[in-house]
Amino acid sequence: MPAGGFSAVRKNGGTEFEAKITPIVVISCVMAATGGLMFGYDVGVSGGVTSMPDFLKKFFPVVYRKTQLKEEINSNYCKYDNQGIQLFTSSLYLAGLTATFFASYTTRKLGRKLTMLIAGVFFTIGTVLNTTAENLMMLIVGRISLGCGVGFANQAVPLFLSEMAPTRIRGGLNILFQLNVTIGILFANLVNYFTAKIEGGWGWRLSLGLAGIPAGLLTLGALMVVDTPNSLIERGRMEEGKTVLKKIRGTDNVEAEFLELVEASRVAREIKHPFRNLLKRRNRPQLIIAVALQIFQQFTGINAIMFYAPVLFNTLGFKSSASLYSAVITGAVNVASTVISIYSVDKVGRRMLLLEAGVQMFISQLVIAIVLGIKVKDHSDDLTKTFATLVVIMVCTFVSSFAWSWGPLGWLIPSETFPLETRSAGQSVTVCVNLLFTFVIAQAFLSMLCHLKFGIFLFFSSWVLIMSVFVLFLLPETKNVPIEEMTEQVWKQHWFWKRFVEEEETEGQKISVKKNTNGFGPSLQL
Repeated sequence: MPAGGFSAVRKNGGTEFEAKITPIVVISCVMAATGGLMFGYDVGVSGGVTSMPDFLKKFFPVVYRKTQLKEEINSNYCKYDNQGIQLFTSSLYLAGLTATFFASYTTRKLGRKLTMLIAGVFFTIGTVLNTTAENLMMLIVGRISLGCGVGFANQAVPLFLSEMAPTRIRGGLNILFQLNVTIGILFANLVNYFTAKIEGGWGWRLSLGLAGIPAGLLTLGALMVVDTPNSLIERGRMEEGKTVLKKIRGTDNVEAEFLELVEASRVAREIKHPFRNLLKRRNRPQLIIAVALQIFQQFTGINAIMFYAPVLFNTLGFKSSASLYSAVITGAVNVASTVISIYSVDKVGRRMLLLEAGVQMFISQLVIAIVLGIKVKDHSDDLTKTFATLVVIMVCTFVSSFAWSWGPLGWLIPSETFPLETRSAGQSVTVCVNLLFTFVIAQAFLSMLCHLKFGIFLFFSSWVLIMSVFVLFLLPETKNVPIEEMTEQVWKQHWFWKRFVEEEETEGQKISVKKNTNGFGPSLQL
């Protein structure tokens, strides 16, 4: 085994690419993936603090009176139905949505590394504002700053991971981002569990303040890592790009891969309007799949459960500490299942994981809906210990299947399918759509829970059925395919998507022939 790790040679169309799994790649990817840690902590912490009485009393007195003082409410399902609480949670995603457009520019012009650094700065500012918040406005502004960090981090980190990793472990390394998201959620749940017990009413400040740890790690990581060869070459720094490529591949034999990156960069530079180019017919398969995956990822209902896990368990009749404890359990399952994904994604493939998870998620949500429909009424919750345990087990079953499928693959597949000329724009649209629908679910979930009651789980399970059919017929397998060869090896081979790529090429050939027969003489190339 070579000193730099283990190596393998990949053959594609007669060209050999050699790539070792080097320490610099692993360390860079681990450091970059801490962007996911911050995102996960922000997702997990909001649901926990909004179930803490002291936090509610200070910022949301109306909800405090409903939940703690038992003021008259229409239904058990409506305890937390409050637009202010939903805005506290969802403002982060709306800000992230806006920041994504700026992040697309910085990712392309300033590089992946600097974009991650900007994210770290936004995260730090947001953490300080939230921790010291004295009123709702300060709290929301802090969440907006965190949201800007999410926009920049979610744009740069998946691209960075996909471009640094050797093809055969690209899936596993890319999922480090999602693994860190799940660790962040678990860390937030554990922190909330202990800070909720603090006397004196300042526990929520500690919960929000500890976001400084992942914020600091991302900032430090962004300062330490090197930028990707793709990004350096794209910005015209050829020699530096080649040097970095040799370093991360652990070999001097990188000429073939370097030339492929240079060619991809040349094509990318010819594109003056990447967003407009993204709408061209040949790019439609990647765009449709990227957008569909983000919408479907949110409509599994995962974020509804993750944001509001403590609130949800509270609604079902669990006591405050028991609801936070149940959220810790689901957070732990989330982390463990994401680890399974890292080992399996490059072996069994993307499609198999998504299809298996579809079955598991559908069944678990159906069981939850049936139990709640029978046991949790508007004004009574005779959820016995047996049924309460069953609900937690089913939530864990649902979370585990999501964590090895739609969670990581919703980010992985778009980041590896767009060609270089539209990759930044494509990732921007991916993040934008994801945050838009995350915002919609975050803003609407507690109201939906109030109106649909147990039917909310039937609503999400019907979406799981739709997305599984989409995967079965329209999602091609991208396992072990080099990023720059996706068009030839994936899109041109797919029964449905090939017509988009081939028809565009045919049109281009016709135009070329027409030009050459209008006074330019015959052409040897079409």
